[in-house]
Amino acid sequence: MTLVEFWFMLIAVVWTGFFVLEGFDFGVGMLHGVLGGDEAGRRAAINTIGPLWDGNEVWLIVAGAAMFAAFPGWYATMFSGLYLALVLLLGALMARGISFEYRGKHDSAAWRRTWDGLMTGGSLVVPLLIGVALGDLLHGLPIDASGEYTGSFWTLLQPYGLFTGITLVAICVTHGATFIALKTEGEIHERALALARRAAPVTGLVVLGFVVWTHAIAGKGFLPNPVEIAAVLAVFAAAWLTREDREGWAFTATTIAMAAATASIFTELYPRVMVSSTNPAFDLTIHNTASGSYALKVMTIVVAIFLPVVLAYTAWTYYVFRRRLTSGEFRPKQTG
Repeated sequence: MTLVEFWFMLIAVVWTGFFVLEGFDFGVGMLHGVLGGDEAGRRAAINTIGPLWDGNEVWLIVAGAAMFAAFPGWYATMFSGLYLALVLLLGALMARGISFEYRGKHDSAAWRRTWDGLMTGGSLVVPLLIGVALGDLLHGLPIDASGEYTGSFWTLLQPYGLFTGITLVAICVTHGATFIALKTEGEIHERALALARRAAPVTGLVVLGFVVWTHAIAGKGFLPNPVEIAAVLAVFAAAWLTREDREGWAFTATTIAMAAATASIFTELYPRVMVSSTNPAFDLTIHNTASGSYALKVMTIVVAIFLPVVLAYTAWTYYVFRRRLTSGEFRPKQTG
């Protein structure tokens, strides 16, 4: 394996890690109002990800930084072509992040509803937009011989890209429901399990359609690859496990489904990084967009030193905040 291939694989792993970890955060953000029932329930749902969401979001920054450093040609074309979409993405990320901090700053139901709406909307828009962007990489965008994007914002809204975004949103919903069921007790736990039982079969059908469409667009033979098969099997396994009230294993299954669905885009894309719908000769590949060998060597050394530290710290954080929550913890104490 060359360093160029290693860095493409590493970027695919980072994007996959982002959706695995932040995926259930998005799901909780979308579902907290539905599953919470009352203010105490909503606070319980939000607090399941309270110590985790901002750390999980860092993976998005790492993914962008790795693309910039390892494949500057890819980064330049993608981020300039998707400029307006990225502005919308940043707006949704900021609205969502601020809502976590500000919804409890004022004791007013209208105030909390406003921030809850921003949290729900932001948590839906972010995976939708990133899904559209990732889908467009494989489907193809108008790119000329010099690597310049020649389309408009509306060119990005292709059927496959939109369906990729919808697929990731659907997995986030099921992923978030199983996470809330895993991290809570009492009424909110039962509501999360009930929603996961209804959502998982629908998500399974969506993922099945996504896998078939992805493999057809890639044009790499009739049979889907093992990663795509794993995505479909994992979602339907989650549907069965939620009916058996095995929320821990159900969350594991949705984790695998999210990882496999995200990774399938990169496995079908390789060795390309962006497909040109103008002419296949203009495709951006890992070889014609990569940094020099010296830069890749230095970056590899840095990753070898710091990545284990980051992974260990992340694992420790999840271990420390492993306790289940209940709605009762967030209800006002009765005096007298």
